[in-house]
Amino acid sequence: METSALFQRLCLVEIRRLLMVIGVAIIVIILFQCFALPYGKGWSVSSADEDSVVMLISNPILSNSSKSSIRVFHIMTNGSDSSDLGEEAGDEDEIENTDADYELSSNKIEQNDVLLKLGEMLGKSTDNTSSQEKSIETGSKHLKQVGETEILEATTSSTFEGIQSNVGTVPSVLSGISKKNGENRDRDSITSDSFFHTKVISLDHMETQTKNAELLQTISVTLNNNSTRDSISTLKRWEQSTSISQMNSLLLHSLVYSHSMPRRLSVRDRELLSAKLEIENAPRVDNPPGLYASAFRNISMFKRSYELMERMLKVYVYKEGEKPIFHQSKMRGIYASEGWFMKLIEGNKKFVVRDPRKAHLFYLPFSPHMLRMALFDHNSLNQKELAEFLKNYVDLVAKKYSFWNRTGGTDHFLVGCHDWASQMTRHHMRNCIRVLCNSNVAKGFKIGKDTTLPVTYIRSVENPLKELGGKSPSERPILAFFAGNMHGYLRPILLEYWENKEPDMKILGPMSRDIAGKRRYREYMKRSKYCICARGYEVHTPRVVESIFYECVPVIISDNYVPPLFEVLNWEAFSVFIQEKDIPNLRNILLSIPQEKYVAMQLGVKKVQQHFLWHKKPVKYDLFHMILHSVWHSRVFQMESK
Repeated sequence: METSALFQRLCLVEIRRLLMVIGVAIIVIILFQCFALPYGKGWSVSSADEDSVVMLISNPILSNSSKSSIRVFHIMTNGSDSSDLGEEAGDEDEIENTDADYELSSNKIEQNDVLLKLGEMLGKSTDNTSSQEKSIETGSKHLKQVGETEILEATTSSTFEGIQSNVGTVPSVLSGISKKNGENRDRDSITSDSFFHTKVISLDHMETQTKNAELLQTISVTLNNNSTRDSISTLKRWEQSTSISQMNSLLLHSLVYSHSMPRRLSVRDRELLSAKLEIENAPRVDNPPGLYASAFRNISMFKRSYELMERMLKVYVYKEGEKPIFHQSKMRGIYASEGWFMKLIEGNKKFVVRDPRKAHLFYLPFSPHMLRMALFDHNSLNQKELAEFLKNYVDLVAKKYSFWNRTGGTDHFLVGCHDWASQMTRHHMRNCIRVLCNSNVAKGFKIGKDTTLPVTYIRSVENPLKELGGKSPSERPILAFFAGNMHGYLRPILLEYWENKEPDMKILGPMSRDIAGKRRYREYMKRSKYCICARGYEVHTPRVVESIFYECVPVIISDNYVPPLFEVLNWEAFSVFIQEKDIPNLRNILLSIPQEKYVAMQLGVKKVQQHFLWHKKPVKYDLFHMILHSVWHSRVFQMESK
């Protein structure tokens, strides 16, 4: 009996030890999930980013019954990167031969011919009604689901960008977002006549909703490799879509709510506060010379803000940093915007000062593109090394000067068009005003603080204004045009629905890159009413600015993309926004736009063209000045009265 009792006690002790070990292991795993993994992502068997597609090969089963199938690319990345910037944008080689300075991504892209059954992802629309107010519901039960309609009440008594909110309660509803049958019924995916929806959405709420609304969707696909075919399950992470009206609300929210300020205001801070007061109380102007009022949110406030920028703004450019990463950038190709701005600001005598004590803003003169190339040349492919490199630079200027530490970097700004610029600056430079081409509101881009850099594909440094202009509205027989490589997940879907489907819709794949092919591409844009600007690997695309160059109304199909100069331009006056899920109804949406509204939008495109042009010697209201104004605007409206 004693032996039996002793054995039982020993068993109990061992079981307790085993349970304790298991408990410790679980705690360690949870802590690892919370803190060790990059950017809060969960532990998985594959290091895939938010837009990657993970293919799980199962038993070989042949399925030829699907009638609606499309060609897509299976993208898997090698190496340790798991960020959203694993691939280059790749748009640089879509219309023009690749520049000699253009580097390939360090992550290899495996391309397989895949036939995707759209029933699991986007059902083909059978609704022929032409309504811009209706979202496609087919297949939506498999897409992202969001929470109940949220209402945020705010009180304010100030005027921001032409919107008067009296003291009291301002109810604000996330339009079209409800949890009905698991569907996302967003009715704001098209243009509207309103210039600013009076809705306020909590930034924290939007970020939380974006994270919590993601889900993994299983899509049935079949792999076709000529002789071998396999049945595959595809897992795709879907991020919540933020409509243009919700972006307007986020911008309004950033103007209404206060920002952190230094304990002691400097002379420059007081100058900015004075400028803010003047802008908010700008005298009314209706049609100022050189500006098209209908294209602006509030033309009176913009004009006053621009005048004050010209009169007051002083920028200090840090001298620290060695070429080629600092003080040098490329002025040709798809990343040319960061190079042109750097070249023009460093050579500017009107805004740039030598004494940093006189500066309202501080420019960090590095090129994300050149940084990427430099580390690529040295076989340094880890994105953390790029971020660490920039951290060391920030530490250098913070140690040498007092200005960074005084504000935590909020009066500093950077300009980057490379896809990776968003990722490499999101931590150590998160307080800076970031001027980025990759302006994805779902991946850390802060509306009201950060601002969008237009993707200007420059082919000739000597003549960046070459081939501008297009046909009049009556000489544009093509309803919609798109041509380009099948980068990312969206463009194959666009082609599946609309390639060779309608005679007045020229939806094409890659075009030839010879002289004739480039001329044909330009002629299509110049003869089309609407130019489709579909996202590639990332949310941005050079087609937005190209459309403006050729006076074609942009149709932006890129969820969560914040368009350039968003702080001041009323994009809905001269462009169309269509959510990705509404691609099946693309033609109906475009045909439902009245002719008079199209003519007004096309005129708006012609009028805003001046704001997207680079000049070797900057001129009033050109792209250099508009980018600088966006930075000035962000800084001014960060200020609050004590």
